[in-house]
Amino acid sequence: MRAPRSVVITGGSSGIGEALALLYAAPGVALALTGRDAARLEEVAARCRAEGATVTTARLDSSDRAGMADWLAEVDARTPVDLLIANAGISAGTGGGMETEEQARRIFAVNLDGVLNTVHPLLPAMRVRRRGQIALMSSLAAFRGFPGAPAYCASKAAVRVYGESLRDDLAAEGVGVSVICPGFVKSRMTAVNRFPMPFLMETEAAARVIRRGLERNRARIAFPLPMAASVWLLSLLPPGWTDGLLVRAPRKGGQARR
Repeated sequence: MRAPRSVVITGGSSGIGEALALLYAAPGVALALTGRDAARLEEVAARCRAEGATVTTARLDSSDRAGMADWLAEVDARTPVDLLIANAGISAGTGGGMETEEQARRIFAVNLDGVLNTVHPLLPAMRVRRRGQIALMSSLAAFRGFPGAPAYCASKAAVRVYGESLRDDLAAEGVGVSVICPGFVKSRMTAVNRFPMPFLMETEAAARVIRRGLERNRARIAFPLPMAASVWLLSLLPPGWTDGLLVRAPRKGGQARR
């Protein structure tokens, strides 16, 4: 794919979103970033401007369908979007007990509805232009339901399958779609975990892997490779073979968002 000159990143105020914003920031690049923390978002924007990028920001929740549609229309009218990274997401687990209905619905509202609210406002224009690229942030947790994070795993599984299907639908129209499936990456989201996280990656390293994958228009950008292979193998085994092992796995606690 050609180097993008107009990039939208949701959840750009911290974690992978912040690292990607800084990686793409350069003279001649227009960045449009969203986040829920205005102070952190403006700090990221200032660092990107220092690299020569033009930056606009919006304090938006990706679950706000109307707000996202209006903002994305403004961004695309000003600088037609080359690359859209639907990164905003939240994570929460059952470390304190059974997952509540409220928590489960909130996770789906941000992680799944938020992706739809980010993608669909820009799809018609990208299809008319017959160019553009969409990156959806899923997770290695999308390949198997893990105890301790039922809504999170399910929401990311939906994003993964949705992105894979969308890629095939849009391939003939010049619009690329990639699904990003990270393992554990240092961020506010993983900071709440109170258990060992194998192959924990630095945020900047994860961002570089993602950018390389997007440059090559890869269908799936899954990393780190040892963990991706392990999760993929686990997903192939019958649940009856793995339930006994997973039921003893540590539970995610607390809530965090990108």
